Amino acid sequence: MLLQDKIALVTGAASARGIGRATAQAFAAQGARVIILDLDASAARDAAASLGEGHLGLAANVADEAQVRAAVDQALAQYGRLDVLVNNAGITQPVKTLEIGRADYDRILDVNLRGTLLMSQAVIPAMREQGGGSIVCLSSVSAQRGGGIFGGPHYSAAKAGVLGLTRAMAREFGPDGIRVNALTPGLIQTDITGGLMHDERRQSIIDGIPLGRLGEPKDVANAALFLASDLSGYLTGVTLDVNGGMLIH
Repeated sequence: MLLQDKIALVTGAASARGIGRATAQAFAAQGARVIILDLDASAARDAAASLGEGHLGLAANVADEAQVRAAVDQALAQYGRLDVLVNNAGITQPVKTLEIGRADYDRILDVNLRGTLLMSQAVIPAMREQGGGSIVCLSSVSAQRGGGIFGGPHYSAAKAGVLGLTRAMAREFGPDGIRVNALTPGLIQTDITGGLMHDERRQSIIDGIPLGRLGEPKDVANAALFLASDLSGYLTGVTLDVNGGMLIH
């Protein structure tokens, strides 16, 4: 068991076909007790219950500092420690540069980038006190290639910010035994992307992927499991691509 008796918090993990839920399932299967954090309290509780006994579902908006602190305090009160944080919660918007309004920009940056910072700030003191931990931040191939397939430039900017934040935190907290790494998924088949592709566009995207298929949530979940576990004990500040070869540097 790669995460036996570890306590892991995964944000944005209530959606049945999302990366967060697949990550929570992979962690639970490897012995972790999982806290699922999502906007919808009922959905978070149901998702946690689906993992079996000993897991917890909590509600919080990751862009709201007070809600984040309250949720992390509740998790610590129940389990006494936090070994893993997966900053998965995110939103996107398919618009062009000149169409981005102030409210759109703030909303995308708040959830994707500010949320990553606030969640990390909330858990790092506990990780530091217990002598270590692992933080996995979800960025995107769109941060690397300069634009996504479904996300606008503000989404690419937010996800690029996640990469910079990940590296800076890795450098700052490495001496405390806290590893901070990033995943950059390519096009993954989730509830969000599933309704945005017609067959012709889907095939054209697949034609540009060397492995010849779109990604599944479990592909990203397994990479998160690697970064969360001691298998990656000498890795911090890395960006791990999970894109089937869509972007080869």
